[in-house]
Amino acid sequence: MIDSLRRGDGSVYLTIEYDQDENWIHARWYGRQTLGTVMDGGLTYLDLLRQTPCPKLLNDHRDLVGTFTDANDWIQQVWTPLIIKEGLRSIGQVVSPDIFGQLSIEDLKFRISDQLDIYLFDNLEDTQAWLRAQK
Repeated sequence: MIDSLRRGDGSVYLTIEYDQDENWIHARWYGRQTLGTVMDGGLTYLDLLRQTPCPKLLNDHRDLVGTFTDANDWIQQVWTPLIIKEGLRSIGQVVSPDIFGQLSIEDLKFRISDQLDIYLFDNLEDTQAWLRAQK
């Protein structure tokens, strides 16, 4: 089942789906993100992780535009410890084609890579292959 989160105007900013065959959660972000959308999306992901324990996240930014660095403090200090406690071990990250999205995820990787495995990829196929190799 795909969970879709929407902005006030009705546009989707995140879809989240558990892939049972691959044993990962696929989170796909759309458009510009705010601290609020990142927090809502992160907490929705946490709820799904609690319902369906899963060690891997495919975090997909192919359709993300712009920066989200204002959310990186919250992700580092609040979200990351919570998801680790729930069993997440690996994040395969499809990087946004947008330079500001790229800089934001590189900043986040620097902040949390000592706590869990996070690897950045330019395409979905390489990200999936890396996640499949993780335990």
